[in-house]
Amino acid sequence: MSGLLIIMAKQPVVGAVKTRLCPPLTPEDAMLLYDAFLDDTIEMVAEACRIAGDVTPALAYAPSEAHDHFRAMLPGNFVLLSQIGGDLGERLCNLPGQAQRLGYGSVAMISSDSPTLRPAMAADCFALLRKPEVDVVLGPCEDGGYYLIGMKAPQPALFRGITWSTSSVTQETLVAAGQAGLNVAALPIWYDADTIEDLGRMWVELEGGAISAPRTHAMLADLLPRLLFEVKS
Repeated sequence: MSGLLIIMAKQPVVGAVKTRLCPPLTPEDAMLLYDAFLDDTIEMVAEACRIAGDVTPALAYAPSEAHDHFRAMLPGNFVLLSQIGGDLGERLCNLPGQAQRLGYGSVAMISSDSPTLRPAMAADCFALLRKPEVDVVLGPCEDGGYYLIGMKAPQPALFRGITWSTSSVTQETLVAAGQAGLNVAALPIWYDADTIEDLGRMWVELEGGAISAPRTHAMLADLLPRLLFEVKS
């Protein structure tokens, strides 16, 4: 069965996205930045699916009324799923089952906060899941969370009792996997863009040309000089 690579996304709304960057960003700037992240992540995931072969791109949206917004912005080959659940753990937990009911096999869920992630890294998740001995794939973040989690079948145990939005998420997930008897393979460590320092690092990478995220690059070109001026003044 075809795999499914799912972007976890919120509808870009002022005051509802990238709030940890406010201040120094304004809520309006944060919304525009998130919108840029999302556009580049969509392109990255489409390329990752092409590299992986027999993997379909998808997006899981919130809130529930955001369906039409995302359908209008996404390429036609993207599957749309609603995020169902009261918290992040429940929403992540429910998605593999939703995908399974649509006839998909292995599922990976990826953050929209890492738009400079190399497509080959996301594609490698499915190469690892094709190995008989691998049940779960994690893409750990430097801050202790993860940018990607993939699995061959729904694994509710991986999402119960996790202290979300903390530096212990990956470690707690590994413990849960061990207790459930699941074999975990790891992708390279990457980072989420959650701080101004992260944005500066992303800017350096994009300016160097090794990574392409054109919408994010353009947005940072507008934001960073203004932010640096405000800090100095």
